[in-house]
Amino acid sequence: MAGAGAEDAGGVAVSIPSARTDEEARALLPASALRADDEARALLPADDDDEDLEERAYDAAEKVIVSISDGADPEDEDVEAALCLASGAAPPFSWRKLWLFTGPGFLMSIAFLDPGNLEGDLQAGAAAGDTLLWLLMWATAMGLLVQLLAARLGVATGRHLAELCRDEYPDWARRALWLMAEVAMVGADIQEVIGSAIAIKILSRGYLPLWAGVVITALDCFIFLSLENYGVRKLEGVFAFLIATMAISFAWMFTDTRPNGKDLLIGILVPKLSSRTIRQAVGVVGCVIMPHNVFLHSALVQSRKIDQNKEYQVREALRYYSIESTIALAVSFMINLFVTTVFAKGFYGSKEAGNIGLENAGQYLQEKFGGGGFPILYIWGIGLLAAGQSSTITGTYAGQFIMGGFLNLRLKKWIRALITRSFAIVPTVIVALYFNASDSALDALNEWLNVLQSIQIPFALIPLITLVSKEQVMGVFKIGPNTQAVTWTVATLLITINVYLLMDFFSSEIQGPLSGSLLCVAVLVYASFVLYLILRGTELSEKIVKAIHKILS
Repeated sequence: MAGAGAEDAGGVAVSIPSARTDEEARALLPASALRADDEARALLPADDDDEDLEERAYDAAEKVIVSISDGADPEDEDVEAALCLASGAAPPFSWRKLWLFTGPGFLMSIAFLDPGNLEGDLQAGAAAGDTLLWLLMWATAMGLLVQLLAARLGVATGRHLAELCRDEYPDWARRALWLMAEVAMVGADIQEVIGSAIAIKILSRGYLPLWAGVVITALDCFIFLSLENYGVRKLEGVFAFLIATMAISFAWMFTDTRPNGKDLLIGILVPKLSSRTIRQAVGVVGCVIMPHNVFLHSALVQSRKIDQNKEYQVREALRYYSIESTIALAVSFMINLFVTTVFAKGFYGSKEAGNIGLENAGQYLQEKFGGGGFPILYIWGIGLLAAGQSSTITGTYAGQFIMGGFLNLRLKKWIRALITRSFAIVPTVIVALYFNASDSALDALNEWLNVLQSIQIPFALIPLITLVSKEQVMGVFKIGPNTQAVTWTVATLLITINVYLLMDFFSSEIQGPLSGSLLCVAVLVYASFVLYLILRGTELSEKIVKAIHKILS
């Protein structure tokens, strides 16, 4: 190679001999080109180089080392694990190693505890009592299955879902999937930020209006994310504190209200569903799977240093991540159960049951259960604030991975966080100013946002199941036929439930022939894209393509 070329601001090419060092090459560049080069480098990660220009969820220096060899050679631990694998036995379980892997699953579980989920819990409890607790348990189990697949994809490939979609699908489909993921992200973020702002309004006794809470949430999100500069474990520690705060707050409410233990046990173990509670049932299932959370978990598991070329390391990571995710979602189930049973005890069968939403729930609790040693209104506010803050941070985190993965953006994380935040904060401030004094309007907005996210679910689930089933992507870690059948059944069930929710919602909201016609066109385009994602690469799709070509020719 004779040399490398560079252009100055005026478009003049400058030849740089390849044998020179970077410093010598830069010395030959005009001042304008040097300034442009420095500005570009300032936006890139510090360890960016020409050999690896692809975006990565975590740089090598950021990853947590999971070896527990006390002063000994870590290779000895690897050899022992490899020998166990070769003999067909699993390496001995280690609590210390589980602790080192603990973190990503709890960050993932935040999406099961965001303000949108809490609102679904309280409305299910108020409208259906304890009768839908069994459905909450099974919905959480379905969510766990989906998240385990996301973790499996990230660990086995060393890449997250957004990155793999970028390579798997043609350009038009990739851009469509990115747009859907961003829309779902913004919808979820608005709910999370509004939930946090409502909590700030409660705890400030109404002194801080909704829009002020939105601004505070936007700013403190960056403060929390800055902890990542001190190590991934520091940020995970913040989330552990926020989850503990939620657990203590809602458990306190649970013990204060003294729900009936027998009704609680029957609600968990005995499936019951009536025509009057079908909408709440659909809401319980529909709000469990968050599209952005699938992208998030597949990236979070890469925060541990795993060599994808060593099968025993991958298997060990999958083992510990499975245990950690199960524990995390068991904790989230208990928190959701606390909220549901508190509102079931207080408002099931009452005239207020149909009017309770996130905005007025605290006041209703205060009127029903009184002050006590510490007013229940503020206990609710503290738990809601922890839910809103934690889900807002993970939402921003997910937005970085989605944008960087689909678009292959090599930007510093604070730049991506700023862009991601801007997508949601501007519309959220507008929403807060418009809906500041209207409880019913906020509830209506939440319904629309739930629908918006429900629409996006197939565009995360279908690519996930498709990729995790492909040997070219997963190698020996692809899921087998039985697991594929189970996962496609769960995906079909979730999509069907959300279709029911959408049809029920739009049948009451859409009126007039023009609106109906536009909805029909949108549904046709939507269904066609979903079918494309399902059938792409199958024999049936190839036959359809050949038939279309034959007709057109």
